[in-house]
Amino acid sequence: MVRRLFPRSIRARLTAVATLIAALVFTVTSAITLSTVPDNLRGVVQARVEAAVRRAASEARTGELSPALEPPTRVHLLEVVSADGTVVASSHSVPKGLEVTSLRAPKAETLYTAERTVYRSPDEAEGHYLIMALTVRTPRGPVTVYGASSLAEVDRVLIWVYLVVFVGTPLVLVSVAGIAWVTVGSALRPVERIRAEMAEITGQDLSRRVPVPDTGDEITDLATTTNDTLDRLERSAETQRRFVADASHELRSPISALRAQLEVATAYPDETDWKVTGERALAAADRLTGIIEELLMLARLDAGAVPERRVVDLAHVAQEQVRRREGSPVPIVPDLCAAAPVFGSTLQLDRLLTNLLDNATRHAAGRIDLKVAVEGDKVVVTVTDDGEGIPPQDRERVFERFTRLESARVKDKEGSGLGLPLSREIAAAHGGSLTIADHSPGARFVAVLPLYGPP
Repeated sequence: MVRRLFPRSIRARLTAVATLIAALVFTVTSAITLSTVPDNLRGVVQARVEAAVRRAASEARTGELSPALEPPTRVHLLEVVSADGTVVASSHSVPKGLEVTSLRAPKAETLYTAERTVYRSPDEAEGHYLIMALTVRTPRGPVTVYGASSLAEVDRVLIWVYLVVFVGTPLVLVSVAGIAWVTVGSALRPVERIRAEMAEITGQDLSRRVPVPDTGDEITDLATTTNDTLDRLERSAETQRRFVADASHELRSPISALRAQLEVATAYPDETDWKVTGERALAAADRLTGIIEELLMLARLDAGAVPERRVVDLAHVAQEQVRRREGSPVPIVPDLCAAAPVFGSTLQLDRLLTNLLDNATRHAAGRIDLKVAVEGDKVVVTVTDDGEGIPPQDRERVFERFTRLESARVKDKEGSGLGLPLSREIAAAHGGSLTIADHSPGARFVAVLPLYGPP
């Protein structure tokens, strides 16, 4: 198994990333500091000594050199030596043990620089100096001007720089890691509470909700979204439980009737009219088949299954519906346009019209109007009956599964309450809608679907 480069914990990963970024920043900063600061500090001292040496050399050229030299501040030695080693001029304070003449005699007008350490004993250093030498020609012959300045302050500053870089950087990185660990842990604490609460939620109890922190950040949005999802899951689970209970009840009724008929016929075979019994059994089987088909189609729609689709002419489908219903007790008056193409499933769209016309047939008093028209980029299908109508307060209830109004139960005891919900689901699956419009007398169902192609 390949090991992970980073730990699995978000807290540990973020801490590691923050520490690595800090380490990278400090490494680059330290490298720049170590490569520039020592040279810059020595450059300041070198510039100071060079200025003093060049000034003394200029005085030696013009013959204005005084035997007692006054070096500038922080220049600890100025000395002018002739070619034979005689000290022509010197400053009053010469660091003990500092032999500037040990620096090899430079060529004329060439500035030489070196560093020397003066020892008080073999094991103890007295001081660290920067020495510069410049040979110039004078009226009395060539002389060499020596200047020196202590590097003690530079060495002290560099010691602090090295301490900060090599000791302070690890301490800062440890501090960054600790602060990141604590900060990320504090930020993720609400997430842990959400996780713990989610772990306690089961399918049997979806009423619990996760705590929503009042921080107003992404974690608040996560908790709010989680609770919204739980709300939907709870409603879905409740709908599913109710659906299963209602489906069991609706299936139990025809099965019980069929079983009772068969039991009676079996118990009294000589007294049974087998033709009537068979017809009743077939009717019960047909009802069971219809309910099962509607349940299966609803299940497929709920699962998001997409059947094979093609261009369907709803005007032609409606015309076929009218033809199949010729001789029906309630006549259908069609008003169909020439063509109404939609993109969808022929089976599902035919089922939508079947359910709407079956519902109208059950409730109509003497007439059903079926209209298919193209309006702009929509195909509008209208099914109108002249029955008792649907009260406004019940117009959404009839689209709930297994919901049947009292008037429907009186007129037709064999209905399942699935036809209209299935029709609305089919319309929605095709990008359309199914609603109930105002109409008197009777009820008017309006299905609106997208037109295929240009209007």
